[in-house]
Amino acid sequence: MKGLILVNAYTQSEHELNQPRRIQAELAARGTQCDLVRNDFVPAYLSGGVRSDAASAYDFCVYLDKDSYASHLLERAGMRLFNRADAVEDCDDKMRTHIALAGIVPMPTTVAAPLCYTPGAPLSAQFLARTEAILGYPVVIKECYGSLGKGVCLAHDRRELEAIAEKLQRVPHLYQRFIAESAGQDLRVIVIGGKAIAAMRRVSQNDFRSNAELGGRGEKAVLDRAAADIAERAAQTLGLDYCGVDLLLSGDGPLVCEVNSNAFFGTFERVTGVNVAGLYADHILRTLEQTPRTEKNGKARFSET
Repeated sequence: MKGLILVNAYTQSEHELNQPRRIQAELAARGTQCDLVRNDFVPAYLSGGVRSDAASAYDFCVYLDKDSYASHLLERAGMRLFNRADAVEDCDDKMRTHIALAGIVPMPTTVAAPLCYTPGAPLSAQFLARTEAILGYPVVIKECYGSLGKGVCLAHDRRELEAIAEKLQRVPHLYQRFIAESAGQDLRVIVIGGKAIAAMRRVSQNDFRSNAELGGRGEKAVLDRAAADIAERAAQTLGLDYCGVDLLLSGDGPLVCEVNSNAFFGTFERVTGVNVAGLYADHILRTLEQTPRTEKNGKARFSET
C-alpha cells in the first residue's frame, strides 16, 4: 500500500511542512510509504469524465490542502481522502461550519453578512442596526475564509462596525457575539477518528485572539468530559477524520468557535507530549484495513516536496 500526502501548490515554509512530514514519518514507521507532493502536478482533470493518474498510483491521500476542486475530483476518481472533500470545504468556510453545527453544539450567537455583488452599493443601515441589537458591543467580525487568526477583528461601536462592514462589503464574512470571559484564550482540542485525544490551552496577553502565530502561547490543559463531548460531536457531524476544534470558555460552558480540518499540531505535540501524527497514522491505516480497496497497477511516481 502506498499513500499520497498532498499540500498546497504554494506551500514553502518549514512551519507548514512540519505537519505533512511528521505524518509521512509516522506512516513510514508503520510500513506504509507516502509521497509528499505539492498540489501543482494536476492530480486529476476532466476529459469525458474524471481522469487521475494519482488515483491509479496511490491507495489513499492525506489531503492537507483546501483546494476544493482538486479534492472533489480525486474523490470522483475513486480515491479515499483524509479528510474528505465535503468536510474540508465545510471547515474552510466559517459560516458553513456554523450552519452545519447549528443546534448540535453550543456556539456564540452568529449573524451572516449579506453578500454584495454591486460595487459601490451603500451599506444597509437596517442590517447593521439589527446586528448590533442582536450581538451588542464589542462584536467580533470574521472573514469566512482565513486561518491563523487572520481576517478576525473587533468593532467597539457603530462607527467601527460601519468602517469594517464597508471594507468587507464584497468579502464573505460574519458577525459574532464577543465572549468576554474567553478574551485572549481558548481551548484547542484535537479529535482523531471521532475521539478527542487531548487539549491545549492557547493564551495571549496582547490580543483577544489566542493564535500562536499572533503571539499566543500554548500550554497543556486538562480535557474534561464536557469539552471532549462537544469537540467529538462537532467532528462527527462534519465527517472529519482529523481536526482541531477551538472552544471558547464562556461562563455557561465551552462554545465551538471554529473547526480546523488541517490543524497544525507541532506546538500541540510539544506541550502535551501526545504523538498526534502517530495517532492519525493509526486511524488512517485502521480505516483502510476496514474498507479494503482493489489494488491498481501502473502506479505513477511524482517528485517529492
